[in-house]
Amino acid sequence: MPERKRIPVPAAPTAGRLKRNPPLTMNQKELKELIEFLIEKDIAEFELERGDVKIKIKRAAEPGHSPDPRYFAVHAAAAAPILATAQAAPAAASRAAPEPAPPPAPEEALHIVRSPIVGTFYEAPSPGAPPFIKSGDRVEVGQVLCIVEAMKLMNEIECDVAGEIVKKLVTNGQPIEYGQELFTVRPGK
Repeated sequence: MPERKRIPVPAAPTAGRLKRNPPLTMNQKELKELIEFLIEKDIAEFELERGDVKIKIKRAAEPGHSPDPRYFAVHAAAAAPILATAQAAPAAASRAAPEPAPPPAPEEALHIVRSPIVGTFYEAPSPGAPPFIKSGDRVEVGQVLCIVEAMKLMNEIECDVAGEIVKKLVTNGQPIEYGQELFTVRPGK
């Protein structure tokens, strides 16, 4: 990071008078004007030092305003059911509200295997090796399901219930969080 340099700015000489230094204090009106100026010019961070007075202003992002336009959240919208028929008017179709999705059918009790640590998920012991398990495999208690690398240490994640692997919920090489769901297991009977 480049070093910050302080460059003194000399006061402009006035006709026949001595140079004036700026006041070493700042009143409420000056502070308010400064804040309004920073908002007007869309300046997010500002720092000022005058003698013993130090001011640092850091504006928070406006609600609903993304700080960086390159990053944004994408939410999948539910597809609206087609309600219009050939005889229906287009205006009637636009006024029709989409029907709520039916509630999901009650699923059988599945066991969720969660990550005990933060790290990177790996499905195989080494690159190019076959994965430890895949969907449909039968697993036993203590069987290795995957590896989570944390701080250059490879941690084997073992299954804590016997049963059948229903689904792998993460991809190989994906960063994972503590408590993140990794696999769903149908417990054996």
